[in-house]
Amino acid sequence: MKAIRVHAPGGREAMTWEEVPTPEPAAGEALIAVEAVGVNFIDVYVRTGQYKAPMPLTLGMEGAGRVQALGPGTSEVAVGDRVASVNLRGSYASFAAVPAARLVKIPEGVTSAQAAAAMLQGMTAHYLAFSTYPIKAGDTCLIHAAAGGVGLLLCQMAKARGARVFGTVSTSEKARAAREAGADEAILYTQSDFLAEVKRLTGGTGVRVVYDSVGKTTFDKSLDCLSHRGFMVLFGQSSGAVPPMDPQVLNQKGSLYLTRPTLAHYVASREELLERAETILVWVRDGKLKLTIDRELPLAQAAEAHRLLESRQTSGKLVLIP
Repeated sequence: MKAIRVHAPGGREAMTWEEVPTPEPAAGEALIAVEAVGVNFIDVYVRTGQYKAPMPLTLGMEGAGRVQALGPGTSEVAVGDRVASVNLRGSYASFAAVPAARLVKIPEGVTSAQAAAAMLQGMTAHYLAFSTYPIKAGDTCLIHAAAGGVGLLLCQMAKARGARVFGTVSTSEKARAAREAGADEAILYTQSDFLAEVKRLTGGTGVRVVYDSVGKTTFDKSLDCLSHRGFMVLFGQSSGAVPPMDPQVLNQKGSLYLTRPTLAHYVASREELLERAETILVWVRDGKLKLTIDRELPLAQAAEAHRLLESRQTSGKLVLIP
């Protein structure tokens, strides 16, 4: 089978298009014929070595496809089932062997591309809005990268829960996308200071919660955007890691809360995984959650997908098709 491999950490040139053996499913695993792959910043972090992983490896962790074979003792899915997962290790390939307990069946009416686009970012937006800081009616929130894959979904969920939603974006086109997703205010950080805008829009009081996937370049000002006892939710670092900080800063800025969550801890059990994933996929099927797939590219063009993602030239999700 064909796969995108990385033999040593590096730039996009480290990604190679290779012929490799088709994996055999071990006990408790299912062999998936991959039909669509979700592209995520975590793939970039693994490729560059920012997230440590044994190499050589096949990139990818999110995807959708059909069960082709089962390993011994596998009961969660059956051959022929359409499934999706955020634990589809090695999803940048024609086939992947996956722990069956981490697979979710795709409902009728949802395509493989939609499932691959919805799983990681949809469940991330869901745990952020419903669990990490459960948004309440009347809350005001700031969402960085509001026209990104998570951002567009989080704007929709925050608005549906009754929040006043501010989103930061880089272009007028992305501002329109954020507003269409539910943002009451789209702040072009390329043209104005987002901290000054938040203070102006809130009469100086700040927002109840900031959802920040950008990290290094936004973190300090994001803290200053919060009202007293506000919540700083740092769930990514697309601009780089946040430097170490003195916890006393949280006191000085208003007894703030800071958390650095990750999806794995919000879908740790199969029950919670199924609850979140099935909710997201049903919302997609029923039109209650609008997905934005920026574009679909052949798997062989994975390096181009990474270039687009890293250069912030996308709005929504990138999907690779093996």
